[in-house]
Amino acid sequence: MKTLIKLGRLAPTTYEGTHPEAGLGISDEWIKNARETWLSDFDWRAHEKRINSFPNWKVNITDDDGSIYNVHFIGVLSDNANAVPLVLLHGWPGSVFEFLDIISILQQSQSPSFHIIAPSLPGYGWTSCPPPHVNFNNTGIARIVDKLMTGLGLRDYVVQGGDIGSHVARVIGSKVPDCRAVHLNMFFAREAPAEGLPLTPADEERFKVSQKFRMTGLAYAMEHATRPSTIGHVLSSNPIALLAWIGEKLIEWSDSTPTLDTILAMVTVYWVTNSASTSLYPYRGSGDDPSAYISIKKPLGYSIFPKEIGSYPPSWLGYNTNLVFVREHQKGGHFAALECPQELAEDIVEFVSTLHKFEKAG
Repeated sequence: MKTLIKLGRLAPTTYEGTHPEAGLGISDEWIKNARETWLSDFDWRAHEKRINSFPNWKVNITDDDGSIYNVHFIGVLSDNANAVPLVLLHGWPGSVFEFLDIISILQQSQSPSFHIIAPSLPGYGWTSCPPPHVNFNNTGIARIVDKLMTGLGLRDYVVQGGDIGSHVARVIGSKVPDCRAVHLNMFFAREAPAEGLPLTPADEERFKVSQKFRMTGLAYAMEHATRPSTIGHVLSSNPIALLAWIGEKLIEWSDSTPTLDTILAMVTVYWVTNSASTSLYPYRGSGDDPSAYISIKKPLGYSIFPKEIGSYPPSWLGYNTNLVFVREHQKGGHFAALECPQELAEDIVEFVSTLHKFEKAG
């Protein structure tokens, strides 16, 4: 990796690259500094050691069509026999790396206590990718996650997700009998599910953020959705290309910019696992994603962070669903578990601790 970084050529200085205030992409100065830091000061082994400080597991899961997925997950089990199984689902360009802080916090919870499972999604991180003959999608991810949880003997589980993980969580909540409840920190929609749904002033402000993102920030997703093979080869050929593509999102989608060390670690996960191209498939079905307003009758929770790129009104998410918990925060962006682990953990604990009020007896 370091050899390729050293040999990689930076782009010439341009107007676009020297005017970051114009919002035209990653700046020349940032990519140059990040490259130098990646080569000289970045210590991947320290991050590797931290990831390995948690129990990491791999298990083969056979899908309904006979395809076998070698699934990696962090699994932290409680000594409490009544602990609530909780599965944390990341998205793109995330990984289990963004859950390390929140797992540590959730481990301390006693009422309720948790069995915490954080899988690398198929094609992400250390989980094998879908085979070339399979047209995989979010429903497929949901199926693999459920097979993982029930295969571990963890039934009546709660699923929490952001980004792609939020779409998968909604599919699980609507289709999977062993899912007890769903908690989301992102809800992305194309339009209102019905006319006349109320919007608060805070909704209006967040709606503007989401609309701006749709106008100026979705080009990457269209490339992922329409030409995943092409961009996959680009991102897999050069770590500097991958750094620019992912680094831009980590900076723009966060409320407070992650440290350069954190950004380099998250990019390195994609490089060392060679998952830049194998992680793009969920975008192909994003145009007709059936989970946009999927009906979830099980208890549903929603944590709202002000700089979330997909932060649509609770009334939209609550349409035809069983929305029982909403919490609005004053800080935080798209990577809630990474940016605000304490706040998100407290929401999850409170949401789960009140589930008994909304569940039917028997």
